Amino acid sequence: MKEHEAVEQRKKLPRVGQTVKNKKYGTLWRIMEKREVWQNVQEDDPKTHQPRTLPGIYLSFWRVQEGVLPGVGRLMGYIYTEYDNTFESNWEIIG
Repeated sequence: MKEHEAVEQRKKLPRVGQTVKNKKYGTLWRIMEKREVWQNVQEDDPKTHQPRTLPGIYLSFWRVQEGVLPGVGRLMGYIYTEYDNTFESNWEIIG
C-alpha cells in the first residue's frame, strides 16, 4: 500500500535482516519481521465521530547475542507511524 510505503521511506526504517543499535544501552538488535499495520488513534474524527487509524510499520527486533541462534532469546516489537519520532530517537542502523 502506498500509505505504508510512505511511512517506511519518511522514517528511514531498516529492512528485515539489518542490525540496529539501541542508543541508550548500546545493545545490538536484528530486524526479524516487518509488517504493514493500522494504528488506532485515541480520539475519534471530530467531524464524523468515527474511529480513526493511521498507517504504520510493525518491526520485530531480536537481540543479537553471541552463540545464540537467530530468533531464540529476547524478542520485542514496535509500531512506527508517520507522526512519531521514536525510531530516530532510540535506534541507529548499523548494517
